[in-house]
Amino acid sequence: MASVVPKNNVGAITLFIEDPPRSKTFYANVFDVAPIYEDDDAVAFRFDNLIVNLLAVRAAPELVAPAPVAEPGAEAQFQLTIWVDDVDRVAAELDARGVPLLNGPVDREWGVRTVSFTDPDGHIWEVAHDLPATDG
Repeated sequence: MASVVPKNNVGAITLFIEDPPRSKTFYANVFDVAPIYEDDDAVAFRFDNLIVNLLAVRAAPELVAPAPVAEPGAEAQFQLTIWVDDVDRVAAELDARGVPLLNGPVDREWGVRTVSFTDPDGHIWEVAHDLPATDG
């Protein structure tokens, strides 16, 4: 039986934020992208095959009700990962843009090099690249 929901195509992710203009400035600066949509409560950016929608917390209940919206500053529940060719180059660029790093660059035991940072609302972004295979 075929799945009703395609499992190989996540089209959008919505992150709940406090201040849409602040987040718009951060995402435009860090990712060098322009919004594809914005209004008083939201701003959305296209990342190749994924739309990142930033929605004001005040508007989130309408989208997820009856589920509750987490309080700002709640513990991390997830991270978003972007694959790049050179984590160290991206880490240097983040630093040049004034983005504080959470950790890294660091080689992970599962074979990737990573660096992590947060957006203004505490959503964790990881930048990663595969490490060369080693004979072991």
